[in-house]
Amino acid sequence: MSDSLNAPEASQPAEPVPTGDSGEHCGHAPGVSVRHTRAKGEPRFPDGPKADPAGSHFERRIRSFQPRRSRVTAGQADALQRLWPKWGLDIDGQHPVDPAELFGNDNPVVLEIGFGMGEATARMAGADPETNILAVDVHTPGQGNLLNLADQRGLANVRVGNGDAIILLREMLAPDALDGLRVYFPDPWPKKRHHKRRLIQPEFLDLAATRIRPGGIVHCATDWEPYAEQMLEVLTAHPAFENTQPGGGFSPRPEFRPLTRFEGQGLDKGHVVNDLLFRRVQHHNQPPT
Repeated sequence: MSDSLNAPEASQPAEPVPTGDSGEHCGHAPGVSVRHTRAKGEPRFPDGPKADPAGSHFERRIRSFQPRRSRVTAGQADALQRLWPKWGLDIDGQHPVDPAELFGNDNPVVLEIGFGMGEATARMAGADPETNILAVDVHTPGQGNLLNLADQRGLANVRVGNGDAIILLREMLAPDALDGLRVYFPDPWPKKRHHKRRLIQPEFLDLAATRIRPGGIVHCATDWEPYAEQMLEVLTAHPAFENTQPGGGFSPRPEFRPLTRFEGQGLDKGHVVNDLLFRRVQHHNQPPT
């Protein structure tokens, strides 16, 4: 699901042609990739997500992902154009986000980091309309697909963030702004020299702990067992979180997390999927924000 948030940079993508709702106004059917020659300096999606909303100068740490503007279908491009001004958020690191204003209500807010093509996100949003989901990814086709799904299913509790979730957490969200955090199937960075790029690290949890209210749940899932063991180790050791599983260890997949296509492919290959659910503890001396 969230491998797109942590994937190597893709090759130069195809360029979409804006279409109407049906994808037919410009002679292209939905689901078909299209190319468009842009003038120099013309933005790819004039009303859609920015290519680098925070600016590469803003973030000098080693990032665990590269933006992927790979092949976008006409339907996805149409959704990005039509729906981004309404349901999209460019993570620029400069404008604070008020979740109540963003969603138009005071319902609990869960941050999902990395959502792939958005199918599982849309299913969870539909099953729990009283929980708002702020879903962040850098995969442009996935952003368009999730917007399309939200539109088709009338999901008013989904917002799509474009950019670096670390910047969102550190620069744009207030303390205790979130009721939960979901990280499903992040890139495991299997080579030892790349382990520092893994998202679930003590420093990340330090930051997340300042933004998740006491009682909020951090839910991770992975089919890469060495990464699962690392996640369990760092979450267990962190003083801001406690395991919801009696006796410690991994948790059964909760009913609210759908079995995804990506997960099914891994299970077909014999992979073992591990879920971890940790609760933000009530009393914890946080570092200054």
